[in-house]
Amino acid sequence: MADTATDKRDIQVLRELARKYAEVAARPIQDARRKLWNDHNSLQRTTPPVLVDFGMHNMWCRDVFGDHAMQCQDPFYREYERTIRMFLLQDEVGDDFIIEPWITQRAIKAGVRGALWGVATGHFSTGVEGGAWKCDPPIKEWSDMAKLKPPLHQVDEPATAAAAQRIQDAIGDIVPIHVDRSPYMLGFAADISTSLSYLRGLEQLMCDMYEAPDELHKLLAFMRDGILAAQETAEIAGHLNLTSHRNQQMPYCKELEWPRANSGARTRKQLWAYCAAQEFTLISPQMHEEFLLNYQLPILEKWGLVAYGCCEDLTNKIGLLRRIPNLRVIAVTPVADVWKCAGQIGRDYVMSWRPNPTDMVCCGFDEGKIRRILRDGLAAAKGCRLQINLKDVETLEGDPTRMARWVRIVREETANFA
Repeated sequence: MADTATDKRDIQVLRELARKYAEVAARPIQDARRKLWNDHNSLQRTTPPVLVDFGMHNMWCRDVFGDHAMQCQDPFYREYERTIRMFLLQDEVGDDFIIEPWITQRAIKAGVRGALWGVATGHFSTGVEGGAWKCDPPIKEWSDMAKLKPPLHQVDEPATAAAAQRIQDAIGDIVPIHVDRSPYMLGFAADISTSLSYLRGLEQLMCDMYEAPDELHKLLAFMRDGILAAQETAEIAGHLNLTSHRNQQMPYCKELEWPRANSGARTRKQLWAYCAAQEFTLISPQMHEEFLLNYQLPILEKWGLVAYGCCEDLTNKIGLLRRIPNLRVIAVTPVADVWKCAGQIGRDYVMSWRPNPTDMVCCGFDEGKIRRILRDGLAAAKGCRLQINLKDVETLEGDPTRMARWVRIVREETANFA
């Protein structure tokens, strides 16, 4: 129950948004999108699904959805306001993102993301909002490895229950509340590559492969075993569920159960896993295999299906990735050679093509240029199981309508794709 006038106002704002959200989630288009992704991710021939990915990691989102733009005063309610408003904007974009008929309360866990391995990871900043920064790695000497601790999966159940009850009391009669106890050690936190660069530093990591391979292998083994242990702990606790899927797109497919709120426990073999190697984009295939893939494989093999890649160039590593027995999705990024990637991927995997957002929507909106780039990519991917994902959109130059206009163009260009 609300205790103050501010709480009452915040809850009123949330309830109005929740009604809009529930209406959107109940529209028939959501089921049509589920079928599209189900067939597509099962390697059937479909029109290419299209996604526009955005979040508070993007500068324009921080401008549009920052605290200054929210109505709720309480930080707890404000996060739900922000989340729902972003989902409603996603609906306006008109892509194939699925608005699910529930709202998620994530479990409150022990530890913090910045110190998953027992040490704080720092960085040097230019001080410019949205500008570049450089890692200040905590493992500066190999003796610093003694400071590391394996990541834990621990849910604060009383705090989680209190938070879930609070949002349930506010909007639970309008839209179901899903409590998600998925562990931190999924996606980027579990791909080794991301945390490794924070712990050791990008430049030093490259030197280590030549100068200290034995020590690097010890660190990699420690990280592999820590990730496996944390994921197993979550699985044994029954905290993996049908919203624990990770694949940087929609997880619907015929081989695995569809997402569902409060589904109960599932095993890793019943779920998607997502893995990337962004920090290894300039590393040779041979060293990628020795110093990363060989350590990722024992983690990935535990899962049902795998999506691999984010922003790294995998052009010369697709043959290597075929070692992943449950691989289903491969990312083809703006820096990759679309033609070479498509030729290697064929119909064996889903090709998740990410055209350069600078060309698409970030620096002006040149419809002719957009269509030329799309047509070239579609020609390259002819016959592939193609999905098009617009991501890393840092600016829309004050014009969020560009995303919906871009989706319309993509749909026109892919209407006859085969």
